[in-house]
Amino acid sequence: MKRFDYVKPASVPEAVAAAAEPGSAYLAAGTNLVDLMKGGAMRPDRLVDVSRLPGLDAIERLADGGVRIGALVRNATLARDPGFARDFPAVAEALLSGASAQLRNAATVGGNLMQRTRCPYFHDTASACNRRDPGAGCDALGGENRLHAVLGWSEACIATHPSDFCVPLVALGAVVEIEGRAGRREIELQDLHLLPGDTPERETALEPGDLIVAVRLPAEARAYAGHARYLKLRERTSFAFAVVSAAAALDMDGGTVRSARIALGGVAAKPWRAPEAEHLLAGADAGEDAFRRAADAALAEARPSGDNAFKIELARRIVARALTLAAAGTPERVAALPGSPFSSNAGDPQHA
Repeated sequence: MKRFDYVKPASVPEAVAAAAEPGSAYLAAGTNLVDLMKGGAMRPDRLVDVSRLPGLDAIERLADGGVRIGALVRNATLARDPGFARDFPAVAEALLSGASAQLRNAATVGGNLMQRTRCPYFHDTASACNRRDPGAGCDALGGENRLHAVLGWSEACIATHPSDFCVPLVALGAVVEIEGRAGRREIELQDLHLLPGDTPERETALEPGDLIVAVRLPAEARAYAGHARYLKLRERTSFAFAVVSAAAALDMDGGTVRSARIALGGVAAKPWRAPEAEHLLAGADAGEDAFRRAADAALAEARPSGDNAFKIELARRIVARALTLAAAGTPERVAALPGSPFSSNAGDPQHA
């Protein structure tokens, strides 16, 4: 591992100033960063430790009914918070479907948003990767790419974003609070991660020194609590990233869909919201035909990036199934295998 400087600031402004220096990287739990440093995929000159910054580890209920989640809240803490799981069940289900219990106990909300792609060519420093080394090329284009992107990819990069947590957050209109050199600003989560285009090394809209301090879910997202699911298909039932995933949330009036929120994971370099599919469902009768049309709309722009054409049909089916499960109603208990299409609804009481 490359030698690096270590800085432990006492406040957010100090952290921002330290991280604005070239070659800096923020360190919270380090569940992704440290692995990348060990393998050489990331080689920062300086680590800015934000793991003990005050005021960033609270879950706050807002007066308007929304919720504000500090960037240092642990994934397990958020998923197991009874009020949060009741109001935003698909988010809790997505969190519990990711990684392992040990990692969820350590990993932070902010770190989850900022994790890097799991593309093996990005991790392998002997491979050409435009994200890691701009201009080097993309070995994934002609390599083993059955798990790579089918939406929003370019000839420069076909990597996918790995987060489960981000998928329902994007569907529900989450907002990210950022502290930077020019002060505090906000950005919708769906605009935080960037598609690769010709500059895949620029993965987010953040500027040097920018620190995510919180994520907010709006009050209107609670309207979907009764009909919300996260569904994730993976190559093994635990501690695996999604081949494809979908978050589906419905506001129902009897058997009619008032409005819908849909997002996909494992298909692009960012969590992929599907507004066309949402529009098709507004005012429709909930049922197989409507859900299939919505799934077709969600994948209308998809195209294979190599040996992964199967992912397009798989993603259509995951969207339709997630919508079917959401229409049936949020279960009173988190499934024994959260997010899994093979799980029953039996599990820990969260939504009672």
